[in-house]
Amino acid sequence: QVQLVESGGGLVQPGGSMRLSCAASGIAFSAKDMGWYRQAPGKQRELVAAITRGGSTNYADSVKGRFTISRDNAKNTVYLQMNSLKPEDTAVYYCAAAYGIGFDRWGQGTQVTVSS
Repeated sequence: QVQLVESGGGLVQPGGSMRLSCAASGIAFSAKDMGWYRQAPGKQRELVAAITRGGSTNYADSVKGRFTISRDNAKNTVYLQMNSLKPEDTAVYYCAAAYGIGFDRWGQGTQVTVSS
């Protein structure tokens, strides 16, 4: 059974930083592409960042230069380092794994609130 458990969310002031972690189990982690999505109230879930099994990354235009996705295959963990946070980054952030075709396994989500 695939489990993705996010941690690290909370409240941060605009301009601040935060790191999200996602611990994976029940999956051949090093062989899977991983990603972070987010969903703000009233909006569709959107891809924020993704990292392939080979370490290639891609980002949404809105977070390029501010967010960094990385992975530690020894710890079965994927990270999202978020810098220069803005109020519009406020959302529930979800970890995702490409277990089958596309990102089809999800964590429970962690709330990130950027506010003064």
